[in-house]
Amino acid sequence: MLPPDAPVRRMAEPPAPPISKAIGLARLICILGIVYVHGWTGLGGDEMAAQMGSAQDLLRWTVVELFGRGAVPLLSLVSGWLVAGSLAKRGARSFVSSKARTVLLPMLLWNVIAMLLVVGAGSMGWVRAPLIGDARWIADNVANLTRAGDINVQTAFLRDLFLCMLAAPLLVRLRTGWLVAIAALAMLWWVSLWQFPLLLRPSILAFFIGGILARRHGLAQRAALLPPWQAALPFLLVVPVKTWLSVENGGAADFHLHATAAVDLLTRAAAALLVWRAANALAARSVAGPLLALERYAFFLFCSHLLFMWLIAPKIGLVTGTMGSPLWPAFFLLQPLLALGFAILLAKLVEAISPKAAELLSGGRLGRDQAASPAARPLAQAHWKL
Repeated sequence: MLPPDAPVRRMAEPPAPPISKAIGLARLICILGIVYVHGWTGLGGDEMAAQMGSAQDLLRWTVVELFGRGAVPLLSLVSGWLVAGSLAKRGARSFVSSKARTVLLPMLLWNVIAMLLVVGAGSMGWVRAPLIGDARWIADNVANLTRAGDINVQTAFLRDLFLCMLAAPLLVRLRTGWLVAIAALAMLWWVSLWQFPLLLRPSILAFFIGGILARRHGLAQRAALLPPWQAALPFLLVVPVKTWLSVENGGAADFHLHATAAVDLLTRAAAALLVWRAANALAARSVAGPLLALERYAFFLFCSHLLFMWLIAPKIGLVTGTMGSPLWPAFFLLQPLLALGFAILLAKLVEAISPKAAELLSGGRLGRDQAASPAARPLAQAHWKL
């Protein structure tokens, strides 16, 4: 029996996984998930409608809606978390200039490259692709001015993210109550389905602010320590509702569009939490090292995977067949890895030709003086450029 004045020993909480590694792994997982969202099917709108309800349609819906759609919220949360730390160490002018160079400029360059290559290939009859449009079409496909482009649809995220970056010097100085109110308004904007081109996806602003709050209140570390069942529980609860609304598409769901949008938002948030917990679990294992070596190509993959879908996937599809063919499911499930291989080869080629071009196209992650992934360094020394 201990004497009355003996110090009480408390059970130590397990340490949180290295957050820099978890962020790098989360980015890689998310961007691989985004590839699924834009996966090649080889079918047009009417042909896709004819596949509705088939086993392959169910496979695609499950992977895209329950895995891929959680990527943008988590990337937005990570961005807000990193920005809150970055602005504590630098001035607003330097910060905005850096983000123009590492977010806006790569978006514009990749959109121009994609438009030239894909429209060119379509004009030559090599692939089915959009043809050049009027001045407004060009502006939307280069800068995502009023909508996402028809070719590099994924870069609309960078457009909204950059606008969030412009507001970040003000946002990080607001009190928590104001941030919660702005995030709530952004969510209401998303659920209302009101279209206004200031933000193409208002939910990005909501999750970006969520990342700032997570940094301010240590929420990322707390989420990393959640028991797996607690991290999975919100997802397991919302998925049946999401599934029911999708099954009722064309029926009851058409009369509850706002509820459908709200459930979609909840599903994305729950998926983001689950992926974040999984990334932290991976960060504590030996597999983290090889995966982080691939993470340095994640931004290149994000920007280039639509080139793979437009130009390379149709050629592979000549062998596997389109959606509905027996070999298509295997091709679909492998598309993120194939697109990653394409991105790595393309990045190495650009690096060999011009390290400066590789630096610009990768937002500073490749090219000159980028021998290792920032995620593999200690967080205090990391130079994140999301």
